[in-house]
Amino acid sequence: MSNGSSIPQCLLLPLTDTRVLQLWHFWLFRGISLAALLGNSLINTSTACDQHPHTPRYFFLLSLSLLDLGCISTTVPKSKANSLWDSRDISYTACAAPIFFLHFFLVAEFYFLTIMSYDRYMAICKPLHYGSLLGSRACVHMAAAAWGAGFLTALLHTANTFSLPLCRGNAVEQFFCEIPQFLKLSRSHSYLREVGLFVIAVCVTFGCFVFIVGSYVQIFRAVLRIPSEQRCHKAFSTCLPHLAMLSLFVSTSAFAYLKPPTISSPPLDLVVSVLYSVVPPAVNPLICSLRNQEL
Repeated sequence: MSNGSSIPQCLLLPLTDTRVLQLWHFWLFRGISLAALLGNSLINTSTACDQHPHTPRYFFLLSLSLLDLGCISTTVPKSKANSLWDSRDISYTACAAPIFFLHFFLVAEFYFLTIMSYDRYMAICKPLHYGSLLGSRACVHMAAAAWGAGFLTALLHTANTFSLPLCRGNAVEQFFCEIPQFLKLSRSHSYLREVGLFVIAVCVTFGCFVFIVGSYVQIFRAVLRIPSEQRCHKAFSTCLPHLAMLSLFVSTSAFAYLKPPTISSPPLDLVVSVLYSVVPPAVNPLICSLRNQEL
């Protein structure tokens, strides 16, 4: 097989070969996707319709919930259909859409989490300048930058991945189409461009991570200087949901894409992929609502 055009079909990894377990998997993923749809839709409705939460914080939360809906809608439907109909097939060209959209949603979500750390920093450390520096225009510009950066990154990675020749069969060791699994099917010397793009992405991600850590160092220093215990508790409460979502997203995504090849295996890759692509969209609305009575 010289290139991808000679491969009409790819085979996705089944979660199980037992028919009863396949049906259990279908209903489990159906329940998780419905929970994510309900939770994120409630956040969207509350943020868009209520009068009070028209602030930068809730504007970014609205964008984050839309990205979560997109993420779970990219990975789960095909897996549910395969389990329901006992199928593994997906066309080679049909893999391009989920790879592009999943990468787009994940990258944009990380940028929004970075922006939200800046929002928390301004609200707690520079409250007098919060309204002037985070006005409507500034929020729209930051959101557009996050969406645009996600789109451009996904486009580059997807185009480069599908320009690589495949020479190791058509069995994708994942329940959805994913770039690392396609790289395993290509020649070892052919994906140097993708490695270069990956290195650039890691550098940008590390820069954002350093910015987030620096922001929270300043936030914690400011909070610990607050004399009132009630105000100190309120400040921590506004940061905890964001920290929980950020920790869940970064830990699972970093392990999925940066783990050594020596510990990689189909069962482990399967568990990790569920943790970073399926669990956060369902859990994030719960995290947001636990300490936020306005939602």
